[in-house]
Amino acid sequence: MGGLPTENTSSTLALIGSQQNHGSTVNKPGTDTKPKKKICCACPETKKLRDECIVEHGEEACAKWIEAHRKCLRSEGFNV
Repeated sequence: MGGLPTENTSSTLALIGSQQNHGSTVNKPGTDTKPKKKICCACPETKKLRDECIVEHGEEACAKWIEAHRKCLRSEGFNV
């Protein structure tokens, strides 16, 4: 009769569940992390392409590059 105890199983699982929930609120990875760079120094490749396009073709024609630069900035932690 080497089975698992059935009496305390639900209370044990409840205890484990409450410990996991408690730990997750304390150790939650932050989405509000500060950017590691200044915004002017982040994403130089997309910034260059965006700026060149705007100078040559105007802002209206460069929505693709503008959005690519914004996406890159967001990935670096900036709220744009």
